[in-house]
Amino acid sequence: MTPDRTDPEGSIARATKAYSNWGRWGEDDVLGTLNFLDAAKRREGAALIRRGVTFSLSQRFDMNGPQKGWRRRTNPVHTMLDTGTDAALGNQGFPHGIGGADDVVSMPLQCSTQWDGLGHIFDHGRAWNGRPAEKVVTSDGDLVTGIEHMAPHVAGRGVLLDVGRAAGRDGELPDGFPITEEHLTATAETQGVTVGRGDIVLVRTGQLARTRREGWGDYAGGPAPGLSFTTAGWLHGSEIAAIATDTWGFEVRPNEFEHAFQPLHQVAIPHIGLLIGEMWDLDALAEDCAADGRYDFWLTAAPLPITGAVGSPVNPIAVK
Repeated sequence: MTPDRTDPEGSIARATKAYSNWGRWGEDDVLGTLNFLDAAKRREGAALIRRGVTFSLSQRFDMNGPQKGWRRRTNPVHTMLDTGTDAALGNQGFPHGIGGADDVVSMPLQCSTQWDGLGHIFDHGRAWNGRPAEKVVTSDGDLVTGIEHMAPHVAGRGVLLDVGRAAGRDGELPDGFPITEEHLTATAETQGVTVGRGDIVLVRTGQLARTRREGWGDYAGGPAPGLSFTTAGWLHGSEIAAIATDTWGFEVRPNEFEHAFQPLHQVAIPHIGLLIGEMWDLDALAEDCAADGRYDFWLTAAPLPITGAVGSPVNPIAVK
C-alpha cells in the first residue's frame, strides 16, 4: 500500500482498515501478536541451540545513555543506599562482621533497550483491540494491557535480518533510509533464513554501531534508518510475534509524510497489536551470524512484570 506523502491521515486510516487485528483473539485479548508464539514455535526455537553461545542484546543502563530529556525521558540514575564504606565503618548495625551493599535505580521504562507495550500508542483515542484509550491507561497505569501480561510469553525463535549488512555500506544504513518489504525479504533470502508465524524478528540497521563511533548525538529522536510505513502489510501478513531494531524509534526518521510523527507506530501497536522493541544492541550477534551463516536462534526477552506499565526495560538473550 503506497502512502500519499501529503496525506498521513488518509494513509494511516487505509492501513488500519486493511491490517487491523481487532477481535482476532477475542474482545478480552491482552497479548496481540504474541498469540502467534505458541508451544510448537518455542520447541522450534529451542532446537536451534547448538553451540551454547549467548549474546546479550541490551545496551547498558547508566547515565551515559542516549536520552536528552524529550518527553521527560532521562537516563538512569543509580544511587547507592548502602556501601562498603558503611560496612567498614560499622554503620550498618549487623552482627558478627557481616556487611552489605544495596542500591536503587530511577529511570523511565523506555530510556534504553526496551519493549513498547500495547498501551503505549493510541489511534484517535483508541487503544489495542478498539478499547477507549481513557479507559485503558489512566494515572493508575495500563489497567487492561499492562506489560506484566506479556512477561511469561516472550521466548521463542529469533531471526536476525541484518539489513545494514545486506543493503548498506560497510554494514550500516544511512539516516533516513526507509527499509521496505523488499529489503526485508531480500535480506532473508540472502541470509538463507525464513521469517514466519510466531517469530521474533530483529532488524539491524547499523545505526548503533555508528553511534558508538561518533557519540550519542541525536540517536534519541533524531534522523535514523528504519522500517518504512509501507511495511505495515508485511508486519501484519507475516504474523510475526514481535519485532525489534537497533534504533530509537523502530521506523524511519524523518517519517515519510509531511507533518507526521511515528505513523507506523499508530498502525502497528493499537491495530496490529504488535510488540515492538527499540534500542537493541545487535552488533555482536550479527558478527557471529555472518561468521557461521546461521541467522535464527533461541531468544528470550521477557519484559519486567511491572504492573500497569506501557513499556519495559529488557535484557534480551540470544542463544546459538
